[in-house]
Amino acid sequence: MKCGARYLIFISILFAQKSFAQCKTYQLDAKHDTINCTDLQNLKQGNWVTRVLNNHGEPGYQEEGLYKDGRKEGAWTTYNLMGDVIAEENYKWGNKNGTCRYYNLIGLVREESWKAIDPLNPYDTVRVYHLDNPDKYDLKVMKVESSTVKHGTWTYYDPERGAITKTEEYVINQLITNKKPNSVLNDSLSTTSKNSADSLSQANKNKPAEVLQYEKKNSKKKIKVRDGATGVD
Repeated sequence: MKCGARYLIFISILFAQKSFAQCKTYQLDAKHDTINCTDLQNLKQGNWVTRVLNNHGEPGYQEEGLYKDGRKEGAWTTYNLMGDVIAEENYKWGNKNGTCRYYNLIGLVREESWKAIDPLNPYDTVRVYHLDNPDKYDLKVMKVESSTVKHGTWTYYDPERGAITKTEEYVINQLITNKKPNSVLNDSLSTTSKNSADSLSQANKNKPAEVLQYEKKNSKKKIKVRDGATGVD
């Protein structure tokens, strides 16, 4: 048993040394796990804990999450300095992606929906709904200029009662006002190649026969599309 225990300790030390060797700088948490690693290229890697103290009237906070090649990735949680959760966010390519929730000391205040844009392929196929008929749409390929965009349902709450006070629907930063609320929930974006023709061809394969027939009859009609970019960081 003693030999086995020594062997396990030896293996643990080897793994720890290997982890440290990959870090130019690092810290150890209370469990002696490596955190706040900066690699040899000065990029943040792995689990990070950042604590910011109160400064000039701005409240301090502590945030915890994962870095990948210097960019936030996956789930991040932010606490106030008393340990209360004030934000739960998700990241991809260093930008907000998916559902993000924000709280005050009473409860949930706001739930946001974001879509991070692949910096190597900033093109998406989107549904552009007809102004005179919210049940009809055209598929358009567009370049998204922002690194992350509002996309999906944004819900605002009264934290005291837990009741919804307002909802908003976005498609690539555009606030949708001419569609039935439930229909927006079924919208989706699929990241496509930079070849617009190929993107539309693939999208057309997924259209219902009724939509294809309608578009064939109205193929001469044109709809102007705004890109909805607002420069969100």
